Amino acid sequence: MKSKKKWLATGLSLVLAFSLAACSGGDKKETTSEGGSGDEKVELNFWAFGATGYEDLVKEYQEQNPNVTIKFKSSETAEHHDALFTALSAGSGAPDIAMLEVDQFDRFKAAQDRFENLYDLGAKDVQDQYLEWKWNAGENEGGDFLFGLPTDIGPKALYYRTDVFEAAGLPTEPAEVEALINSPEAFKEAGLQVKEKTGKPFVDSIEMAYRALLDPAVETYLNPEGELIMDKEGSAVKEAYDYAVELNEAGIVGKFDMWTPEWSNAVNTGEFAAELGAGWLKGWMEGNAPDASGKFKVATLPTEFAANWGGSYIAIPSETENAQAAYDFVEWLVSPDNQLKSFQSNGLFPSAPSVYEMEEFASNQDEFFGGQVTSEVFAQAAQDIEGAVYKGEKYFPVHQEVLNALKNVQDGADPEKEWKDAVKRAKDLVSR
Repeated sequence: MKSKKKWLATGLSLVLAFSLAACSGGDKKETTSEGGSGDEKVELNFWAFGATGYEDLVKEYQEQNPNVTIKFKSSETAEHHDALFTALSAGSGAPDIAMLEVDQFDRFKAAQDRFENLYDLGAKDVQDQYLEWKWNAGENEGGDFLFGLPTDIGPKALYYRTDVFEAAGLPTEPAEVEALINSPEAFKEAGLQVKEKTGKPFVDSIEMAYRALLDPAVETYLNPEGELIMDKEGSAVKEAYDYAVELNEAGIVGKFDMWTPEWSNAVNTGEFAAELGAGWLKGWMEGNAPDASGKFKVATLPTEFAANWGGSYIAIPSETENAQAAYDFVEWLVSPDNQLKSFQSNGLFPSAPSVYEMEEFASNQDEFFGGQVTSEVFAQAAQDIEGAVYKGEKYFPVHQEVLNALKNVQDGADPEKEWKDAVKRAKDLVSR
């Protein structure tokens, strides 16, 4: 899942780091429950964020396990992660079960002793049910500690306006689009044709042009030791930056920043041709761009652009006194059958590939996309992803500095000077 981000305060990072050092030898509470199948009464607190539809699954689980009561709370993304971070830092007040957004995950991995190792609770038994790259990203660096079970993912694809493509003389059927736009160079060529024939930008913003090559990179701004690597030779960040600059200089990048009213209107009315979006964007479009219904289709991206953007895990803070009961519920919640339900009800794209073979998934036609079965495209995109991106605790502040540089470039600034200035600001951030 994905929503507009507000970053966690830097101070919380410092507080957590200090408290971890101070409390690493604290006592571990013992599990007092035999899980959902036992007779003992168990009460669990479950914190989530966004529109997951998990409240309905909570009710279903309680009906099947009358000895288990689950208090479910859903908050906005930033509010949820801030509250959880504060509770973990204080050493009290954390829930039994917590949802973690993938872009926030590395911040919480610094607090390994504040979470249950799900391998100790039975997770090995279900490992083969999930995409390998998604599962591995839920582990610590050593691979012997599992923080959370996989929920949804955000495989990226090319959302394109068929009316704009047709006006530009480009094909409109997904298979033909995939065959034509099969490399970064071909992506640019298609953009130039759209610009020449229609006068419209190909992609909505400089950020999306940048993310085309940034999102697939396994190493971006920082390494696991917290060192800045974006300025090293062969940097994937610099390659992505240069590609965004190249597309901008070609005149095919718009100035419609995602989630702004201007962007929403541009999606609705067709002011740009294509978006490199994740599976969750489909649900937003269906609910917020009524005039675009029937005018969008989806195609897989060039292999070089294959990436994940968004998704979550569900973890169990070690404060819980009912670790096994909490795990039993989480394993049930993210099972393939229930991932299908979450996809059908709230558009959470499954991380369990067996779902992709289920009839209800494979025949899920989207009226908004002209009857196309878009789930097939995203399923293929999910399986094209080679690995998860390491982000680290200071990913977002550094990322924002590069975006600021690119926006300055779009306003006429010198690209190399902006890059050097962004690197300097990033070094300052990392050294704090």
